[in-house]
Amino acid sequence: QVQLVESGGGLVQAGGSLRLSCVASGRTFTGYATGWFRQAPGKEREFVAAITRGGNTFYADSVKGRFTISRDNAKNTVYLQMNSLKPYDTAFYYCASDNSPYRLSRHAYEYDYWGQGTHVTLSS
Repeated sequence: QVQLVESGGGLVQAGGSLRLSCVASGRTFTGYATGWFRQAPGKEREFVAAITRGGNTFYADSVKGRFTISRDNAKNTVYLQMNSLKPYDTAFYYCASDNSPYRLSRHAYEYDYWGQGTHVTLSS
């Protein structure tokens, strides 16, 4: 059984930084593509970033240059480093695992396993 657990969310001032973590059990991240998504109140879930098995990355335009997705193979953990945070970054952030190892998808329906989410709140 695959389980993903996110952590690292919290309250941060605009302009600050946070690093989110996603730990997997039942699956090795190096074998599959992994994505981060977010969902703000009243809005649809939106793509943030993804990383393939080979380490290729892909970002939403809204976070490009500010967020970095990475993976620690030894810890079986995927990170989302978020810098220069803005009020509109407030959302629940979800980690997701794709059964495809090389697909860099921005579509939530193409991911097979999801974590429970971690909340990021920006204060202005």
